[in-house]
Amino acid sequence: MNCNQYNIAFIGAGTLGTALGNILAEAGREKILLHSIESQTVEDINSININTKYFPTLHLNPGLHATTDNRLLEQAKIIFLAIPSVAMIDYLKSIREHLSPDVVLVNLAKGFGTGNMTIPECLKEEFPNPVCTMKGPSFAREIINRVPTGFTLGSHIPDHITLIREIFKNTNIHFDYSDDMFGVEVLSILKNIYAVVLGIVDAQFNSTNLRFLILTKAFQEMRKVLLTFGGRAETLFNYCGYGDFTLTALNDLSRNRTLGLLIGKGFFTEHVSHELVLEGKTAVNVFYEQISKTMVVEDNFPIIAELYHIFHTKYDISLFVKTILNYPES
Repeated sequence: MNCNQYNIAFIGAGTLGTALGNILAEAGREKILLHSIESQTVEDINSININTKYFPTLHLNPGLHATTDNRLLEQAKIIFLAIPSVAMIDYLKSIREHLSPDVVLVNLAKGFGTGNMTIPECLKEEFPNPVCTMKGPSFAREIINRVPTGFTLGSHIPDHITLIREIFKNTNIHFDYSDDMFGVEVLSILKNIYAVVLGIVDAQFNSTNLRFLILTKAFQEMRKVLLTFGGRAETLFNYCGYGDFTLTALNDLSRNRTLGLLIGKGFFTEHVSHELVLEGKTAVNVFYEQISKTMVVEDNFPIIAELYHIFHTKYDISLFVKTILNYPES
């Protein structure tokens, strides 16, 4: 394969990288490269056009190519980062020599980087590259099946917004935009916390009234956290905010909602904690610890406080909703 062919690359051939790469290939873009460390996944995509690990029943477009060869990233003009947030920075540092300093890096991962910093903050600290972020209510299974899907594109550089918009032109991907990159990232992390909450509520009560009462309280607290950490309130109303939060909080395909359902039914154990990728649990710890440096968390962010106590104390889960409702309105 000639690396000059690949101006658009995805690092990560999991569900999201494969789904987005495939729709670009179907839209007739330049040949799309999926970079992966999983040699079997690469072989399957290239030989039979199927990602047998993540989409075993779907045939991929022949214009989608996969590789384990880092050198094929060297001519990319834009790279979408679709690997888990916990591995992102260390992995990119390990392949630093293959990343052009001019290549645009677009973060698709939702979660913290290193040192409780957002991934774009980490990228800007470690690399000279321009950085953007794409976040929204987006299940990969629906993306690859061409269901219209919204993302917030966060960038400080208008030319990069134009570039990414053109790349996805005439696909099922729809964008809104924000230069509040920090807010876009923080909301993509916060929504996991409050998805756990809605899972707990729905596990214990079959009540539409209560569900949306708590949903509203959660959204209000998200706003307060966002503003406390330096994001902008209007970002809440982008796809990355209200849209991604409600998708994650109310859909049973969400891992963090599932965590809440397990907690609410009394099935949560440390074994479950280690088996699931629990972004919500990690986020609760980070935000609680950061907030507690300057204020009493329980007085200002009661939902985060109660979740933190669930994860760190012997907690009577039957009292969770009552306790939240008894906190004074802020």
